[in-house]
Amino acid sequence: MLTAKFIQENKEFVIERLLVKFFKAEEIITKVIEQDNYRKEIQTKLDVNLTQQNSIAKEIGLLFQTGKIDEANKAKEKTAILKEESKELSVQFTKAEKDLQDLLVQIPNLPHESVPHGKTTEENLCIKENGTMPVFTYEAIPHWELAKKYDIIDFELGNKLTGAGFPVYKGKGAKLQRALINFFLDEAEQAGYAEVQPPILVNADSGFGTGQLPDKEGQMYHCGIDNLYLIPTAEVPVTNIYRDVILNTSTFSIKNCAYTPCFRREAGSYGSDVRGLNRLHQFDKVEIVRVEHPANSYTALEEMVKHVEGLLHKLELPYRILRLCGGDMSFTSALTYDFEVFSAAQKRWLEVSSVSNFESYQSNRLKLRFKDEKTKKTQLAHTLNGSALALPRIVASLLENNQTAEGIKIPKALQKYTGFDIIK
Repeated sequence: MLTAKFIQENKEFVIERLLVKFFKAEEIITKVIEQDNYRKEIQTKLDVNLTQQNSIAKEIGLLFQTGKIDEANKAKEKTAILKEESKELSVQFTKAEKDLQDLLVQIPNLPHESVPHGKTTEENLCIKENGTMPVFTYEAIPHWELAKKYDIIDFELGNKLTGAGFPVYKGKGAKLQRALINFFLDEAEQAGYAEVQPPILVNADSGFGTGQLPDKEGQMYHCGIDNLYLIPTAEVPVTNIYRDVILNTSTFSIKNCAYTPCFRREAGSYGSDVRGLNRLHQFDKVEIVRVEHPANSYTALEEMVKHVEGLLHKLELPYRILRLCGGDMSFTSALTYDFEVFSAAQKRWLEVSSVSNFESYQSNRLKLRFKDEKTKKTQLAHTLNGSALALPRIVASLLENNQTAEGIKIPKALQKYTGFDIIK
């Protein structure tokens, strides 16, 4: 979240930038400034009170030493009154801080200056398109029919076991999943990312730290008895490794990757967009996460974009890269690039990755800081993450684009992982 100090010092700038995200901020920014001033006022009164108490405590000792018992007792009575006032001020200060935080978490991150103006997905800026579109002499078969034909993904069985959006991968379909996961992890390791295997259940503090709570609570599966949440992405546990941590500048850059299953309720999703693998409640994903010095975060973002692009190139998939417009960006992101692959049978682009820089927005919630070696002062670090990659739509595109009369061909980069070059 944004800091109250930054808002105080840059009120008009904050209001102006948030309009790029179509967030009308003037009213809530005014409330934040008023609440922050009130909090400071309480803090000042409390500091004065505590200073008086300390001063009187010293006087009491001297009065007793010089035999001025009555004056010492009166001073003690005054101290008792000040202590009661201090307790009340402490309660007021705690509430004032909470009320301020409750306002701050309602404000999105500021979009980077390069974010295009626009409100819908159609207004995202395509910065690159690459690859050869598949050409067929027949009408391309959609992946859900191919999955049934080759008995590699069973949607009906998943519906029986759990419900819609929980497919069962079988035979070469299961092996293709595992091959993709291992391929993505090996590529991440070669790019300098250290692998971690985090829990797939997190507490509310972790959800808050990366911005899923309270903004996306309705999209998360909640285990009520234990008050734990199934992760929507490995971003949540991996980034929270650094919650309440003060780093040294020598530790930058921090680069982690993780494979996890991911869980999303996807409430309100319907229509052709949810058919087959297009939109699932449970899916596999390899995530890359970086913690950076603010001066290097946008260089790191470009490196992450190149990494994801390299994966799609090796998978021989037609892809395009979009810079998201303000209206299509997430609540927490400052700048996001989406990657889409072409679906030959559906004849449309499918999103397979989002790579984002959150600047200090998550770090402020996480209390993730670093100590500057020159000034010895602590500053907020920058956090970034990206899908590298999410599997379902990659699989959908691989099946549809690589279908032949003999079967579904496997890209060369995957063959050492699958152990086969075609699904027959």
